[in-house]
Amino acid sequence: MHKFGFARVAAASPELRVADCRFNAAQIIEVIKQAHAQQVEYLVLPELSITGYTCADLFLQPKLQTEAIAALHEITAATAGLSLIVIAGLPVAIKGRLFNCAAVLQQGKILGIVPKTCLPGYSEFYEPRWFAAAEELEVTELRLGGVTVPIGNDLIFASESDGNLSFGVEICEDLWVPVPPSSLLAQAGALLLFNPSASNELVGKADYRRQLVSGQSASCVAAYVYAGSNTGESSTDVVFGGHSLIAENGQTLAESERFSHESQLIIADIDVPRLQYSRSVMGTFRAGKGGRNYREILFSDPAAQQEDRPLIRKIAVNPFVPGNPQQRDERCREILSIQTSGLMKRIRHIGTKQAVIGISGGLDSTLALLVAVRAMERLGVRQAMCWP
Repeated sequence: MHKFGFARVAAASPELRVADCRFNAAQIIEVIKQAHAQQVEYLVLPELSITGYTCADLFLQPKLQTEAIAALHEITAATAGLSLIVIAGLPVAIKGRLFNCAAVLQQGKILGIVPKTCLPGYSEFYEPRWFAAAEELEVTELRLGGVTVPIGNDLIFASESDGNLSFGVEICEDLWVPVPPSSLLAQAGALLLFNPSASNELVGKADYRRQLVSGQSASCVAAYVYAGSNTGESSTDVVFGGHSLIAENGQTLAESERFSHESQLIIADIDVPRLQYSRSVMGTFRAGKGGRNYREILFSDPAAQQEDRPLIRKIAVNPFVPGNPQQRDERCREILSIQTSGLMKRIRHIGTKQAVIGISGGLDSTLALLVAVRAMERLGVRQAMCWP
């Protein structure tokens, strides 16, 4: 698997208790162990996974903030000796402001902390009541546990051994705005995009969320890994379903079961070389760093430290032929329509009333004949002469 450049990513939705950092840290550590056992390289957890998202005014209590930092150190320590990257969410207090953040961890260290850029304050969301947006951050570094850690939404994490492999992080609402930070991160080179989220459940919202994640992975020509909050958040009038998704360049590779009250972990193998090639042929990815400068944070490539493993990704025998019969029929109709439309335009342009086609009896000439007949019928030419 390593030889062909695949990266194994995962999204987890652990069992959770609101405002119980010790319990949540224990559940997160257990999920980290499960991911490591399955040779996962990158693991993203939900938004504010250490405290819970629905703490409301409890977020403002110094005790909860202190417990969250202590739990972060405990989780960080649990990654010592492990090669995988872990992304966990927590509130971080800085100079009288509280920020909704995602901490990036590896091998017992905090590599960086990314604050949320866009805070929803509409409908059932009240984040501006407790949190400040990333633009209000006045520092670029933070002292945690005696170590200086970079902080900001201008961080991009790059592999020490592979200069073409990097990832970025945005948080929940960041994806739902007109210009998501992930779009700029992708333009700056991030191939893997991670989103710790706490998107609640409404009728029809899962379909929209699925389309949003898939569409963003396509527009960014990237892998997008989205981790949704567990049903343990559903302690108020807002319900969460633990909806997690993994998409690659418009294709959904893995999706969790919603409304499970147990911890969930979904895993997928990402075809990194395919993404790199697709970007290399697109001039739109040569336009610089998305209009801003990013600080590059180096990480140790997990793939270089793991044993070889079998590919869990399903490879279609006929990659261009949909397995779903209804989708296959629609694809065939689309192919015929595209070719018929092009031929009709050409016939109209040259002003002819007839077409001559040589038929060998093979598939190509048979398709050409069908297209020619369809085009002539739509042009109103009823009769056709066929010569052997």
